[in-house]
Amino acid sequence: MRSPPASPDVPMADRPLVSVVVTVRNEQRHIADLLDSLVVQEGPLEVLVVDAESDDRTREIVKGYAQKYEFVRLLEHAGRRGEGRNFGVGKALGALVAFIDGDCIANPFWLQEVRRGLVHRDVVAGRTIQIGYWAFQSLDRVELDVHGVDVSYPSCNLAYRRTAFEKAGGFDDWFVTAEDIDLNLRAVERGASLGYREEAIVYHRARDTFAGFFRQAFWNGYGRKQLTLKHGSLWSQYSFRRMFRSQFHFWGVLRLSAASFGYIVCLVQHRRRRPAV
Repeated sequence: MRSPPASPDVPMADRPLVSVVVTVRNEQRHIADLLDSLVVQEGPLEVLVVDAESDDRTREIVKGYAQKYEFVRLLEHAGRRGEGRNFGVGKALGALVAFIDGDCIANPFWLQEVRRGLVHRDVVAGRTIQIGYWAFQSLDRVELDVHGVDVSYPSCNLAYRRTAFEKAGGFDDWFVTAEDIDLNLRAVERGASLGYREEAIVYHRARDTFAGFFRQAFWNGYGRKQLTLKHGSLWSQYSFRRMFRSQFHFWGVLRLSAASFGYIVCLVQHRRRRPAV
């Protein structure tokens, strides 16, 4: 069995354990690429893959890595992403927890940069680079500012001090998507410092079909409406000038249209339901 590599400049005993939590379902196409990129990260670390009832070879592939690397663990827990991530954190041993998705590839220095960022911050978001079809990978996030802090960084490249994660209450599994924005928002409102570290790089696969692109945009809009149902109106926190400047092209308009449809569907479905903050 292999242990994670150590950086020669800083003794491993002086670095806190990072628990990397990954939630997956039917990721047999990509999971090996992700794990290959994680097993070379700076230690100490553990990798917890939470499988949500995959019916392909995902679990078999992860088990192979777990036999080879003692710091890779396979967990099984059905549910939405937020619930799966909470389950993974509950089984984690690290004082720092990092999140990444099954269709991502981490830069070899990702955790090193995450660990450095968390020395001075409670939450660190890294730079996520979309790879795939050029039209889909060029689309920017729709940023949401709370108390002057962008809370829209995605959980495919996000890390928390465990104390800040627990103080914020963890992920809310009511969310179909946007559970990461909700968590960041609550963390900032509870006094957590959120920083962006450009050197903490993760490559994320953009949707590779039109159907996948529109489906993702729909659920993004659905999740944004869930945010307003939970937290009240957030429209004043968006920069519409920045939003439309970055989205004002063919694919951006299509994405906004699909997202608007998701927003409306969520509004209709939940107009009589408003969860407590």
